[in-house]
Amino acid sequence: MAKYPASLLILNGKSAGDDLLRQAVSLLREEGVAIHVRVTWEKGDAARYIDEAHALGVETVIAGGGDGTINEVATALIALPDAQRPALGILPLGTANDFATSAGIPEALDKALQLAIVGKATAIDIARVNDKTCFINMATGGFGTRITSETPEKLKAALGGVSYLIHGLVRLDTLKPDQCEITGEDFHWQGNALVIGIGNGRQAGGGQQLCPDALINDGQLQVRIITGDELLPALLTTLTKPEESPHIVDGQSAWFDITAPHGMTFNLDGEPLSGEHFRIALLPGAIQCRLPPDCPLLR
Repeated sequence: MAKYPASLLILNGKSAGDDLLRQAVSLLREEGVAIHVRVTWEKGDAARYIDEAHALGVETVIAGGGDGTINEVATALIALPDAQRPALGILPLGTANDFATSAGIPEALDKALQLAIVGKATAIDIARVNDKTCFINMATGGFGTRITSETPEKLKAALGGVSYLIHGLVRLDTLKPDQCEITGEDFHWQGNALVIGIGNGRQAGGGQQLCPDALINDGQLQVRIITGDELLPALLTTLTKPEESPHIVDGQSAWFDITAPHGMTFNLDGEPLSGEHFRIALLPGAIQCRLPPDCPLLR
């Protein structure tokens, strides 16, 4: 019988009762795969489980949940010394699964678990904000951030990613831009932004390709700004035909500084962060992640 490396699955509490997942884990255990399962209940649980994973000596920590769970696990992994850092596996169980979808992670639980356990580990980048908070996929600001944070959980559960668009159309009365200044390597922009996407990954908000050219191992962050002039036309043109929109500003850099005179909020893979200044810097090759061999996000 083949020997598989041990893994620890950190499972978002919302998915703890998934019968198909229980069956998939049980079948793998019957085949001799060592999988430890831990369920999160509150913020900070993932970090404690990462410490336990290190003590157990597992080779992989699997994030079972949506983008927020993946981000929480990846951020906790970064806190470990390089030599003690297990690889990251991904089991997409969230509403939108933006990072997993753009990375080509299988939707089927058994195939995703198999990839997470025995897939080839590849070094990928992760971004850090203000030398503290991390994101593995994308930081979004502006109107889109308000919509993703305000969309009711029941609507997300019923409709998935399209729920964000529906809720956004309902809340057009709140549509207003954020005044800010963004600088990077050979990049500078100042004005009114309706939507800001700073991507290590490509999509957010349930499938919206904000940074369609982003790669997770090229040492660069992509930025896309939807400018706030003529608000409704800008939003509709950008959502329907982004390649033709005059309201889009694109750029790339290993870091970005964002200053907002009246403060603003960024959504970091589901985690809101408010302030007047944000320093976003890439940590190249900081995490080993088990990804498909044909992953679209790899150069």
